[in-house]
Amino acid sequence: MLQTEFSFSLPMGYVDAEGNLHREGTMRLATAFDEIAPLKDPRVQSNPGYLLVILLARVVLRLGTLEQITPKVIEGLYAADLAYLQDLYQRVNEHGRDRIRTQCPHCEKQFEVEAYAAGGSGATP
Repeated sequence: MLQTEFSFSLPMGYVDAEGNLHREGTMRLATAFDEIAPLKDPRVQSNPGYLLVILLARVVLRLGTLEQITPKVIEGLYAADLAYLQDLYQRVNEHGRDRIRTQCPHCEKQFEVEAYAAGGSGATP
């Protein structure tokens, strides 16, 4: 079965207007439309760097107890968290999952392992 959602834990966490910290979240695989639609957004047209903000707002399904993930939420992330989500996005969408195929240096048997970046993932506390 194809895994389409991936849990994560932000390295720093998003602090909302009330001062609540949100670290645990879920990201889904991107669709072709997720990557095409932001190109029509005037914010992206005037600043191509804003593409990442719009894209992440579309694919991050959950972040803590926030009811909605908007571009404003993504704008409010610390740089380390934005980089973490960008890396996660690339890993899960390039490979379709958060796993890497590797090989034992001794017996040369191939196997898959979970790929983790700084800040952990849904599989780690």
